[in-house]
Amino acid sequence: MSLTTDHLVSWFDTPLGHYLLEREREYFDRAVVDVFGYNALQCGLAQIDLLRTSRIPSRWRVGSTGPVALKADYRDLPIAANSIDLIVLPHVLEFSDDPHQILREVVRVLVPEGQVVISGFNPWSLLGLKRWWPSARREVPWSGRFINLPRLKDWLSLLSFDIVSGRMHGYRPPFSQDPWLRRFNFMDAAGDRWWPFAGGVYCVQAVKRVRGMRVLTPNWGSAIPAGGNVVALRRVRGRAVARQFKEKR
Repeated sequence: MSLTTDHLVSWFDTPLGHYLLEREREYFDRAVVDVFGYNALQCGLAQIDLLRTSRIPSRWRVGSTGPVALKADYRDLPIAANSIDLIVLPHVLEFSDDPHQILREVVRVLVPEGQVVISGFNPWSLLGLKRWWPSARREVPWSGRFINLPRLKDWLSLLSFDIVSGRMHGYRPPFSQDPWLRRFNFMDAAGDRWWPFAGGVYCVQAVKRVRGMRVLTPNWGSAIPAGGNVVALRRVRGRAVARQFKEKR
């Protein structure tokens, strides 16, 4: 898996790879910027910072090679359960021989209401159709096991994730040369409108739900003492307190 991932990083330097990566980065930048907490993990593509807009103070890259802070197998993370607030998985599942176990590890280490952002290559796209060319199956990224989006959604649902956002990107044909890619710029706007299921790459953001858990909120009613001390309460439910004070007088 690590060798293929290294090759994928190199492939993102090609015109086609760069075109897709820029659109993925835009999605990751928007998705992670408003996720709050204490700890975030990037699993995969360690050479590319996909947590650059995150406001979480502790951000770690995990993997078997590259500039990682923690060398580990994604299928068996040496991390305590319920300790991570955000995990990003860029193209990890399709280059693993056990994607289900990786998702189970994600569930284990995420805190309740923690979030995961996943990107993957769409087999139901022009990019995905190239996998059927005999020569392409030996090349990255077409050597990976592409996972269609409905299947990924089913896996996430079984693991008690709720999908909160998603996007398809990259509707242009998989040309290797930049001039040809530019000639088909119009297909990005057309694809969003006419065939939104056929983007070359999908991105999904999901939240870990814990069934039966209730989020506790402050009970402002109990904060008002019987004596009606308006000065001590300052602005807490100001109107109700002021009315109570007038009645006392």
